[in-house]
Amino acid sequence: MPSFDTIVIGGGTNGLACAAKLQSTGRKVLVLEARPEAGGAAVGSEFAPGYRSPGLAHLLYLLDPRVEKGMALAQHGFAYAGPALTSTAVSATGDHLLLDKAYGATVTGNLAAADRDAWSRLRAQLLGFAAILAPFKTITPPRIAKSAGNDYLKLAKLGLAARMLGKDQFRELLRMLLINVHDVLNDDLADARLKGLVAFDTTLGSWLGPRSPNSLILLLNRLAGQAAGEAAAVAFPRGGMGALSAAMGKAAAACGVTVRTDARAAALIIENDRVLGVILEGGEEIRAATVVSAISPKTTFLQLAGPRHLDAGFVKRIRDQKSRGAAAKLHLALKGKPDFRGADLTSRLVIAPSEVAVESAFNPVKYNEVPTRPVMEVIIPSAHEQGYAPGGHHVLSAIVQYAPHAPKAGHERARADMLENTLAVLEDHAPGLRKMIVSAEMLMPYDIESRFGMVGGNWHHGELAVEQMLFLRPLPGIAQYATPLPGLWLASAGCHPGGGISGAAGWNAAEAIIKGVRS
Repeated sequence: MPSFDTIVIGGGTNGLACAAKLQSTGRKVLVLEARPEAGGAAVGSEFAPGYRSPGLAHLLYLLDPRVEKGMALAQHGFAYAGPALTSTAVSATGDHLLLDKAYGATVTGNLAAADRDAWSRLRAQLLGFAAILAPFKTITPPRIAKSAGNDYLKLAKLGLAARMLGKDQFRELLRMLLINVHDVLNDDLADARLKGLVAFDTTLGSWLGPRSPNSLILLLNRLAGQAAGEAAAVAFPRGGMGALSAAMGKAAAACGVTVRTDARAAALIIENDRVLGVILEGGEEIRAATVVSAISPKTTFLQLAGPRHLDAGFVKRIRDQKSRGAAAKLHLALKGKPDFRGADLTSRLVIAPSEVAVESAFNPVKYNEVPTRPVMEVIIPSAHEQGYAPGGHHVLSAIVQYAPHAPKAGHERARADMLENTLAVLEDHAPGLRKMIVSAEMLMPYDIESRFGMVGGNWHHGELAVEQMLFLRPLPGIAQYATPLPGLWLASAGCHPGGGISGAAGWNAAEAIIKGVRS
């Protein structure tokens, strides 16, 4: 067995980004991926004979430019089938509202002049604040302690950029960081479709409703991303999200990274309180001076390391870390072309009639129940390119909110109810869709946990909320990617800056390891 300097556990986008960055410094890196193919939740699958899903996540809006450029992804086959997608607020009456270009630079549809002006001002303000926050995604979070070794020059530059907003806008930025999106929308806008779309985008993938405290920060986090070289844009990769992870895998291999699939880590090798390698299922031991976990922090500490190697207070805090999933994933195999009352099927279709509808969908999940009228983001990948369905057929992919991760009705009943309620909403907006269905797959949060190893079914390996972001992610004291166990580092979406198909957490972790903040 060849020897390695570094072992990365988890071959998702963060693990691959981390491995490639470390390999570029002359280290010999091994990636261990439990599934048959690297790429994690980005990889699509055949969910019915002849029909392929685009991946758990189906759109790109947070790809880290450092990862895209540093791994030369375009040279390894990465391209866009649909750059800068239009977002369509789908109406059951056909009175759709279209947000074109980067998050609604142009709005098409029946929208009052007052709302157009108000949206233009609000959008500019949100994008301005997001641009201030975007550089925070590329730094190691500061440690709140004396002699912590923080990069004070970089932090000072970021602080200066915020202060350059001027006193009034700086005060407004601080206010918005701690406010809920419902109040912001109702302060400025009247159109229910527009408010519904923005409220949905804010809470997508979270355990928050529009009225939840601090929810607006998640919208700023979203708008701080980019795709296809454009800030705040949403894009569809050619070949689906799995094509992105495939390009990352090729890039990692091209620079010398070794990737082993069907290699599930069972435990860490810990001797004299130092991590020295990994034990695979089946008993094989692989040793390396540095081990990087690009999987859930909860799984890393509570299963791979084990509580006996950790302080009792630390174990309690990691157990208490919030990791509730509230998003379900729907795949439909369709024998025809759906009609969302004339909406462009190459756009991103959002069914969220109002901000109240989004909040109403969240309320039942607080009590482990299925919402009667879920809200959702829909794409038709087969409208962008071939390869997802037989000729003349189509695939519908939807992220549906909200779904209980521990339903009191039981898994089977909750899944069936979620599917039925979702199809009822879809039928209202695309009449005749039910008759086209060849096959349906509904992945609830507990299915997502089982298939992808995401604790609680949370896509971000830990909830994105203000109390679990930046230097609080995943916990104070380990937000800088180093852990209490020498030799072990973290690099998953459970670390700063969080989830989404980005690679940022993995890249940041690699930079921290290279700097030798902790050996």
